[in-house]
Amino acid sequence: MGTPPAVPDEVTADRGPGRTRAAVDAWEAVFRLQATLLRRFAADDVWQGLGLREYDVLHTLSLQPGGHARLGRLSEDVYLPQPSLSRLVDRLERDGLVRREDDPDDRRGVVVVLTAAGAQRQREIGGRHAASIARNLASMPAEDLATLTRLAREALGD
Repeated sequence: MGTPPAVPDEVTADRGPGRTRAAVDAWEAVFRLQATLLRRFAADDVWQGLGLREYDVLHTLSLQPGGHARLGRLSEDVYLPQPSLSRLVDRLERDGLVRREDDPDDRRGVVVVLTAAGAQRQREIGGRHAASIARNLASMPAEDLATLTRLAREALGD
């Protein structure tokens, strides 16, 4: 057996304990940032009687073609287990913000549809929420925000 080929220093620097520590530090910083901002956003007086999770469902549906998504897919997009999401959708449905329909492509499935009232409520809250986001990130220059966006998308593989 021969010796393994030499690995350039710039490649080995990207592996091992130093790389692991850097990854953990990055994750902890991102996690703390997210947790802190979510607490601040939840405390904002922008929600018109909805919670941050309910708004997230309305916002996520507003981004879908036709304003609808299968319940299972919606569960993945809003990071809620399906039973919890189902109860949340019940509340939104009672308020007339969404409705459930049979999935036309698979009668076993359920589609959640954003109603006109739900779309209107999402737009109203969304404008105030966007202003809150801008206020909470005002200390970061636009260039840094662009870098943060790029790095987050790269990490997600987008």
